[in-house]
Amino acid sequence: MEPRRASYLLLVLAAIAAMTTCSVLLTMTGGIAMFGPGKGPASDDDVHAARREQMVRALAASGLGLEPHVLDAMERTPRHLFVPDEHRHVAYRDTPLPLSSGQAISAPGVVARMTQLLNVSVDDRVLEVGTGSGYQAAVLAEVVQHVYTIEILPELAETAAARLAELGYSNVTVRSGDGYLGWPEVAPFDGIIVTCAPTDVPEPLCAQLAEGGRMVIPLGPQSAVQWLTVLEKRDGALVETRSVAVLFVPMTGIAGRSAKDGGPTVDDPA
Repeated sequence: MEPRRASYLLLVLAAIAAMTTCSVLLTMTGGIAMFGPGKGPASDDDVHAARREQMVRALAASGLGLEPHVLDAMERTPRHLFVPDEHRHVAYRDTPLPLSSGQAISAPGVVARMTQLLNVSVDDRVLEVGTGSGYQAAVLAEVVQHVYTIEILPELAETAAARLAELGYSNVTVRSGDGYLGWPEVAPFDGIIVTCAPTDVPEPLCAQLAEGGRMVIPLGPQSAVQWLTVLEKRDGALVETRSVAVLFVPMTGIAGRSAKDGGPTVDDPA
């Protein structure tokens, strides 16, 4: 065989071998090699993480004066896992989203503001009234020692408890019951946060708030302006400060019935 022809044949064989190797690599990697390192399609987790980071940046620039530990808690809490599947694509917009049974998950800005107003720390124990999907409890769990949370609707309580356990929030305890009565067996609490609106402050919650503790609660009927209110216990008395106008679902149970003429009171819960 002529030397020139032999060289040409060797080049052809080398090219075929290279193409075969490339084909095998592409098959083994599912075609990812064609994108290059780090160029593959983003996962859902990556997309949600990016949206959550963007949400936190917006909260930091919002003028609310949110402290770093609150922003960190908001960034660590996967809100998209606490909303219905059909709303996950908008989970990180600063807006409330509907849940079942006419309930709602508060907007991230409201959750962050209420967390900051509560002014709690890592050694504190907090009571939440109105578990909903469990999102506010999860944010608080990133900040405090333990969260006790009460939900009046059994189906929401059960779903939230399962979700929080699955996500590893071992410092959250969920109970189904009437939050108006609080949780006297484990009181007093360093902070109490209420995510539904009574017309007046429930007396049992006042009694279960520790000296120096804070309660953050929306007050007012659904048909009028509600005020996000901070109550701080000083020398056994509650000092009240109004924050901003808000709109929350009404507190039901004893609070809802006692708001009507002739309705039962805390001493007559039947």
